[in-house]
Amino acid sequence: MEPRHVDVLLVGGGVAAARCARTLRRGGFGGTILLVGEEELPPYNRPPLSKELLRGEVPDELILAEPVSWYERRGVELRLGVPALALDPGDRVVELADGTRIRYGECLLATGAAARMPALPALVLRTLSDARALRDAATGAMRATVEGGGFIGVEVAASLAARGTAVRLRCGGDRLWGGAFGDAASDWASGVLRRAGVDVRFGADPEPAGGLLVAGIGVEPRVELAVAAGLEVDDGILVDERQATSAAGVHAAGDVARTRDRRRVEHWHAARESGERAGLAMLGQAVSAPRPPWIFSELGAAKLDAVGWPDVGAVEAELAPGVIGFVRDGDVIQVVVLDGAAPVELIRALVERGATSSEVAAAAG
Repeated sequence: MEPRHVDVLLVGGGVAAARCARTLRRGGFGGTILLVGEEELPPYNRPPLSKELLRGEVPDELILAEPVSWYERRGVELRLGVPALALDPGDRVVELADGTRIRYGECLLATGAAARMPALPALVLRTLSDARALRDAATGAMRATVEGGGFIGVEVAASLAARGTAVRLRCGGDRLWGGAFGDAASDWASGVLRRAGVDVRFGADPEPAGGLLVAGIGVEPRVELAVAAGLEVDDGILVDERQATSAAGVHAAGDVARTRDRRRVEHWHAARESGERAGLAMLGQAVSAPRPPWIFSELGAAKLDAVGWPDVGAVEAELAPGVIGFVRDGDVIQVVVLDGAAPVELIRALVERGATSSEVAAAAG
């Protein structure tokens, strides 16, 4: 049987795919768009999973990237709960788990990342299903241990504490976020967590885990489809600044993609922006270079924003109260803003053009 044809095939049910579809329709694209997702739900925003949704403050449907009705109104077909099994970039065909074969004009791989699984039995948090399971398990739980001092570990610890659970956060290193945001931000966040009742432990913790066990030990990009198809992969699917992969007609965006000569960024802003760039590229329009990454986190009522690329050789300095800069060769390459101490979009623009520490300090003040 001949494969079904679609003009644009979006493989993956995250915000990168949703933003690509939106960009295409906003740009006047009138062809057929099919979005194939492994999960049963249409694309949704992941940041609330460890925050508002885990705390029970928002219903599940409010985290959707677009209302369900949007896809019908914009002529974007959804095939949910059916993962893609194989990609043939030569014939431009994707095979789905139910045996359906789809020939595409342009394809976006937005398969995201999967949570690293711990050696011990523990809950992880990556999907809405994971968040529901953790929320249910936390109901009535008196104690919890969270392994990992990255974004998921820190946010889950704060959210569980807000639910009234006694939480221990175990971080294998000596600073939160693997030291990516320096000493001052780690000290600030540790203080926020401890004031919320979280027992923060650094380094080896010989005491056994108690109660509910949650692991937030990072993610791995889901590159299996790309590897089997012969695409260039190195800590993610390698793409250029138009999100084009090494295969003609195939783009990649979101957590699974890595722009050559840059680090892979696992965050909501990066996923949205890379999906938009892929859509513009499919439209044949100009695509601007990726902006410095903007990462945000919430620890209960406290929040952290970080813009720019971390660099172990940069010098950490307080540029203004609540504004921490990382300076290399006179230029600020990364800024961490604590509790909204400075307008983040302005700071991002300054980092983007290579502003000096005095310029950033003046803007923050």
